[in-house]
Amino acid sequence: MKKLSNLFANNRSWSDRLREQDPEFFPTLAGQQAPEYLWIGCSDSRVPANEIVDLLPGELFVHRNVSNIVVHTDMNCLSVLQYAVEVLKVKHVMVVGHYGCGGVRAALDQQSHGLIDNWLRNIRDVYYKHRALVGPWKDTPPQVDMMCELNAVEQAYNVCNTTIVQDAWARGQELSIHGWVYSLKNGRLTDLEFCADGPENAEAELHQAIARVESTRAFS
Repeated sequence: MKKLSNLFANNRSWSDRLREQDPEFFPTLAGQQAPEYLWIGCSDSRVPANEIVDLLPGELFVHRNVSNIVVHTDMNCLSVLQYAVEVLKVKHVMVVGHYGCGGVRAALDQQSHGLIDNWLRNIRDVYYKHRALVGPWKDTPPQVDMMCELNAVEQAYNVCNTTIVQDAWARGQELSIHGWVYSLKNGRLTDLEFCADGPENAEAELHQAIARVESTRAFS
């Protein structure tokens, strides 16, 4: 039986290195968790949330799933969101997709992938909503990138419509919802221009973000 001793060795080296750099790092970390941000991203191993935004452990609360999907029946995601908003009092929730997402491609490739097809159906719904913009599906890189952007925007809008966020806004809590996308090719984030901070502007932010996708992709 393999016990992955190399990972434990890596852990010890990492721990020793951090303690050498800052002897108070772990005691401080153990004593508090007060992040201002919740990152809802893809499970892809190439998209490490903290590293991308250069934040230390304890500074970013993270939830990840296949293709950064937010649906109102996912108790896992909603529980994370509730804890982040109501207990940690985060001020920002970022839904972050990434270009070349395998889940986005799998959702639209007309092949059977088993159980996960039920989950990826949510992305197919995004495609059907925006089919006039995306066009007949041919799995081209520009189409995949457009769908990755549209999916991030639509999932950010879904966050806005959860009872958790609606209740937070109703009681006057400072909370902004963002839609971003990450590029594996250069390590850069792109703001998809969805930034809702109340129920009165969430739909307007959705339309603005979709218009941005349409205008930028028209020239790609």
